[in-house]
Amino acid sequence: MRRRFKLATLTAALCLLLVSLSGCGQSLAQKDILQLDRHSNEITWGVKADTKLFGLMDVRDNQIKGFDVDMAKHITKHILGTKGQAKFIQVTSQSRIPLLKNGNIDAIIATMTITPERAKIVDFSNSYFDAGQSLLVPNGSDIKNVRDLNKPGMTVLGVVGANSVQNIKKYAPKARVLELQDYAQALTSLKAGQGQALTTDNGILYGMAVQNPGFKVVGGTFTKEPYGVAVNKGQRPFVREINKAIKEMQADGEYNALIKKWFGNVPGFNYKELER
Repeated sequence: MRRRFKLATLTAALCLLLVSLSGCGQSLAQKDILQLDRHSNEITWGVKADTKLFGLMDVRDNQIKGFDVDMAKHITKHILGTKGQAKFIQVTSQSRIPLLKNGNIDAIIATMTITPERAKIVDFSNSYFDAGQSLLVPNGSDIKNVRDLNKPGMTVLGVVGANSVQNIKKYAPKARVLELQDYAQALTSLKAGQGQALTTDNGILYGMAVQNPGFKVVGGTFTKEPYGVAVNKGQRPFVREINKAIKEMQADGEYNALIKKWFGNVPGFNYKELER
């Protein structure tokens, strides 16, 4: 009898714990992030720190710098006012959605392409940057475009969690795809000859080419990759404010100034096509 009583008590305790956890999860999902950010006067952004031009750690002052970072700062000011603060947490293509879902960050602005699959689990703003997938190869490479990779023996390098990996499987199905954890590892693998090309969005690749003169971007773009700011589902007021901020930035010239700042002097990159 005593054993049954203990078992019943333990079962009841577990049920209460599960209900409590379920309730906590529900309350987290129901939180109004926009109102919380207005109360704290701070928005916490997930940004990359390994992607030159968009988000790269500056070892001189340990600050992440790039187009996405500046966009986040400007969007924050438009939403919260001139005294609003933007806080940054480093993410990767693999970690950004889990960190958002767990509440570690309020929004993702990290070269994240708007796709139907991702839109099932996050809500996106309107596109703030229209990229396209391309290829990075050594200067002496015979590869001119993605079709040159569609043959046995070819290895294409990509990053875990990036939709560029799935795209290359579609455009060059005969090639082997090797997925690395981040862009730094992927570039190191390309330098070591572990693949014939590295693939991701053209803006990211041009950033790599700037840092690595022995490599070049080839083949133009073979996909359209519109970047959006991602927030958790159920935060439509937050999305509307982000869209409003982006529109205001485009109208008053802030947006084009940031495009020119980060892409205006990149060899081979037509930044004029990005201006709005």
